[in-house]
Amino acid sequence: MISIKNLTKEYNGVQVLHIADLEIKAGESVGLVGNNGAGKTTLFSLMLNLIQANTGEISINGVKVNESEKWKDFTGSFVDESFLISYLTAEEYFYFIGELAGVNKVDVDQFVGQFTEFFNGEVLAKNKYIRDLSKGNQKKVGIVGALIGEPELIILDEPFANLDPSSQFRLKNLIRQLMEKGEMTILISSHDLSHTVEISDRIIALQKGEVVKDLMTSTETLEELTTFFSV
Repeated sequence: MISIKNLTKEYNGVQVLHIADLEIKAGESVGLVGNNGAGKTTLFSLMLNLIQANTGEISINGVKVNESEKWKDFTGSFVDESFLISYLTAEEYFYFIGELAGVNKVDVDQFVGQFTEFFNGEVLAKNKYIRDLSKGNQKKVGIVGALIGEPELIILDEPFANLDPSSQFRLKNLIRQLMEKGEMTILISSHDLSHTVEISDRIIALQKGEVVKDLMTSTETLEELTTFFSV
């Protein structure tokens, strides 16, 4: 699904990311963890061709992301509020995303209706622009928008940030449901080790831009990561 080779990124002559070889299989749920500045968002930004690498390449389903936009046809993502269109309502934004994904309004409404509990009565039918929603509700709009069209690959950067405890619980259930279908590859970055381990088949830990751990999750994974990051 995803192949990364000899990937580096530098800012002002300082290398912030170096991944020699990384493969992610279709259907995997992968949690990306690390401290601030570890390179998580940089890696996602490179995967989404938001920034250019200094060296190396990223391929998704055999498509080099910096050479073709075909990967966009099967990829959904939400990194931050810049992905949103602040002057639209949530419904208008969902219709816009649906149009890009080739999904009509009726089917968008039906799809979004599955997330009523996740929205908790605070997003839909409020006649509010996205810019007027709370940070947590903006995050919910971005996450659900990324799922429209049921893409093969989902990339979410810090999806639990700004969500209240109830919403975090609902999001974990949502991700588990996606995992159970086995049809999506899911990449999530988070500072929350517990949440990430719970919903991931595999954990990749970054430190100073390099992969320092690559683990299939087990009952010992959370303890191992906690010990590692507490040193």
